[in-house]
Amino acid sequence: MFSQSIQNMIQSASIKSAQERVLQIESILAGQTKAISPVSPAINGNQEANLPKFADFMKLTPPKGLKYKVAELPSLSKGQIQQLVSQVSEKYKVDDKLVMALIQQESNFNTSAVSKAGAMGLMQLMPGTAKTLGVLNPFSAEQNIEGGVKHLKNMLDKYKGNLILALAAYNAGGGSVDKYGGVPPYKETQNYVRKILANYLG
Repeated sequence: MFSQSIQNMIQSASIKSAQERVLQIESILAGQTKAISPVSPAINGNQEANLPKFADFMKLTPPKGLKYKVAELPSLSKGQIQQLVSQVSEKYKVDDKLVMALIQQESNFNTSAVSKAGAMGLMQLMPGTAKTLGVLNPFSAEQNIEGGVKHLKNMLDKYKGNLILALAAYNAGGGSVDKYGGVPPYKETQNYVRKILANYLG
């Protein structure tokens, strides 16, 4: 699932400047300016009304042939990511070391990572998965980790704590794991599971 990340995302000095860039991009795409509410990294019911709809973030992916840089939320250091991971992992009762190993494999701690398949953010959430998990902005480290850890926990519960099957399902999907009755015969998935376990257990 992990692939070459897009490295040409611009750094924003503030949320305000990032949103100004979003407005410019929206203007390019839609031919008119569309107001987008301020983005808050907090994940709670009181803040959700201020967050753009999930569809608005999907528009940040430039169409083929259109060259521009996409605004992003401020990137975080590995230490800051570790703090977030520890908090969310405790909430879902998942080993934070496992989550850090997964993030390293998925995005190498790049909050702006986008795979060729369209997976986004630190834990490389696909658009449909992100939407199902309630992740409104997959490039927000807080929301991405919240959704990713929740998804990993769901896989661990589904496969009764079997770490190998849970990781395989995170990469290839639960349907593939169920179809083959174990780790699918995909070289990418097999290497994925092997590398994460090596980092986690090493």
